[in-house]
Amino acid sequence: MWPSTWLPFLYPPPASVYVAAMSAVSLVSMANAGLAELRGTHMAYSKFWHVVAAGAGGNNSNKNRGGGALLKSRDGMLVAYVPALLAAAAASFAVPGAVDGPRAQILSAALAAHFLKRVLEVLLVHRYSGSMPVDTAATIGTSYFVSTATMIYAQHLSVGLPDPPVDLLYPGVAVFAAGIAGNFYHHYLLSKLRSDNGGGGGGDNGYKIPRGGLFEFVTCPHYLFEILGFFGFAMIGQTAYALAVATGTAAYLAGRSCATRRWYQSKFEEFPERIKALVPFLL
Repeated sequence: MWPSTWLPFLYPPPASVYVAAMSAVSLVSMANAGLAELRGTHMAYSKFWHVVAAGAGGNNSNKNRGGGALLKSRDGMLVAYVPALLAAAAASFAVPGAVDGPRAQILSAALAAHFLKRVLEVLLVHRYSGSMPVDTAATIGTSYFVSTATMIYAQHLSVGLPDPPVDLLYPGVAVFAAGIAGNFYHHYLLSKLRSDNGGGGGGDNGYKIPRGGLFEFVTCPHYLFEILGFFGFAMIGQTAYALAVATGTAAYLAGRSCATRRWYQSKFEEFPERIKALVPFLL
């Protein structure tokens, strides 16, 4: 029996080998990816695509370092986000019985809102330059699709299990809302920075030191709010799988934030030492 005094904020784990295995895989793989970022092995998107390409000879016009094809950055990010959006939307509107009860309905709606926001940002907000390897886009897209579908499935399996003694559903909605709003605001600030710079100027490919909002304190406040959003999912769902995904995401984005801070330090001599990577005054 699931002991009520141990992790009282989670549902008992369902009798599913798949969900148990995916919980471990998600946590370990994402944490390992965060360590890789710290060591300088970057996933090839955003500014770090240029770092990877330079290490392969500096020519990223039509091939990646492994010889594969490239997509325009905007198209690559759509490949990364659209499958997860479709999975969440299908669970919410097209698959009978996929979302049973208000908790599952809210979780699916939050996941759909999260990835719809990402797709709309790709189309309307973000400013892109350069390319993205097809394998990177496919890897990210598969990861998001699998984690979204599995999170909804794990929630489906929790139906009929004893409810957690501590109900975090509505606090989770508030945390998710704060995360998605803060993430959008800081993405907007980044887009204005690139727009104002006109694609040229200091640093690589027109990058500047971001200003405004929590950029005055950390390099990657958009990642901080992204983490909040994923812990919002975990609080809404209260399943071990959702918690594993949120924890793994936090580990990965912490590593990428530290790598991003190092990148800014390497490109801008005037980068302020007081600005941390992810958490104001701490990390």
